[in-house]
Amino acid sequence: MSTALAPAGETIVVLNAGSSSIKFAAFARSMDDAVDPPRILHGEIDGLGKEARLLAWRDDGQALPSGGLSGTAEAGQWYASELRMLFEWLEQQLPGRSLCAVAHRVVHGGTRFTKPVRVTAEVLEQLKALCPLAPLHQPHNLAAIEVIAALEPALPQFACFDTAFHADQPWEAQTYALPRRLRDAGVKRYGFHGLSYEYIASVLPAHLGALADQRVVVAHLGNGASMCALRNRRSVATSMGFTALDGLMMGTRCGSLDPGVVLYLAMELGMDAKAIEHMLYHESGLLGVSEISSDMRVLEASDDPRAKAAIDLFVHRIHRELGSLAAALGGLDVLVFTAGIGEHSSLVRERVCHAASWLGIALDEEANRAGARRISSAASRASAWVIPTNEELMLTRHAQDLLLQVC
Repeated sequence: MSTALAPAGETIVVLNAGSSSIKFAAFARSMDDAVDPPRILHGEIDGLGKEARLLAWRDDGQALPSGGLSGTAEAGQWYASELRMLFEWLEQQLPGRSLCAVAHRVVHGGTRFTKPVRVTAEVLEQLKALCPLAPLHQPHNLAAIEVIAALEPALPQFACFDTAFHADQPWEAQTYALPRRLRDAGVKRYGFHGLSYEYIASVLPAHLGALADQRVVVAHLGNGASMCALRNRRSVATSMGFTALDGLMMGTRCGSLDPGVVLYLAMELGMDAKAIEHMLYHESGLLGVSEISSDMRVLEASDDPRAKAAIDLFVHRIHRELGSLAAALGGLDVLVFTAGIGEHSSLVRERVCHAASWLGIALDEEANRAGARRISSAASRASAWVIPTNEELMLTRHAQDLLLQVC
């Protein structure tokens, strides 16, 4: 097939809708499913429900016209308002191009959705039932889908799931030691950040060659943070479990926690479920430990000992999880850092690599400070890398594949 763009100038839009922002990008659909569609522009609507503002750039970095939007305080209304204006704005910025699909990042697919799907009314209802498993993300992901369905009923919308990449893990990696009836009811380890891990797995051969299929641990370190063990570029084990609270300490989330703590909070301190949920999702992690910020950049720049304590704990949890995942793999050949902190914090990478010297990682200090792709020395038995993730492109790849099936 030709590698030219679709003759009608068709455009795929990808959305990552959250509680206070909507990240978006537009890609030119390719006529060849083996060729990645080129990104035309990307941006974000920030401050939803308050003073919403659109910021956007062309793929060459040129800023595009942007400005304030008319958000309201009521969630359903401001999603409808801002998305309507976003699509009007996209039409102005992409003259002569037609919108052929929207692909959404949806955090939880449960046991049923283990691959991307076209969203129907039935699919949407099934995804709504999963909102309690991802209360920070799922309701907003689905709200965007509903608004667009009302605005453009005939427009194909595709849901791509953060849980799907981990669906083929071994039974023992997915199962809790709870009564079997709960496993049968869907209480198991799902894992998240799958779109990020799927993208990294797809580009590993270009960076690592034959090592790509060996024992690899990917550290997706951002405001949400997790780690994943890969063998043959498939998920073997991951740090997150039933919800996106598990595993590593994060920006405002606690990570792994003794279930007895939750029982204590409820039974001894009298906290109700909503108060506990809010604390675990919004008041914990880097913010809770430092009492300063959930932003690693702010903490690294601070002289406050509480900031240092938060960073110390963050690195400690990564080191503990790395040991666990290396055990699941039977050793370690490659460590990959990705996402906001992983790609930009040389301090966190340095400290993690030094702690992991027992696994054969020898850091190249200069390469790490310079932000090089490979940050381990030539003498390192296990190599360490920094590889930027690209969830937007992964969403677009899935949309393009599904379009071939439905269009």
